[in-house]
Amino acid sequence: MHLIQIFLPVRDNHGKAFAPEHYSRMREALTTKFGGLTAYTRAPAEGLWKDDQNDAHHDDIVIFEVMAAELDGAWWQDYKRQLKTTFAQEDLIIRVQKIMIL
Repeated sequence: MHLIQIFLPVRDNHGKAFAPEHYSRMREALTTKFGGLTAYTRAPAEGLWKDDQNDAHHDDIVIFEVMAAELDGAWWQDYKRQLKTTFAQEDLIIRVQKIMIL
């Protein structure tokens, strides 16, 4: 079993909040494909990172996660490309962890 986590920004690079429809379409698509979804959206998490010039940056983020018995890498690469376009990002983090359900 795999836990797949998608880290998404709350605002674009100009500080404007993304339309709620972006997230609701994701909820619907992921729930349909994986049979369920957990979304951490109540209190945005804080993302910090340094760029190539060692300058610090900050984002408020939400996290969507799903579980899948098998990992379809090609599907996830395509989905990541779609999300990068939707959220106008150079890159997004999608993290996968192998898990065991007790």
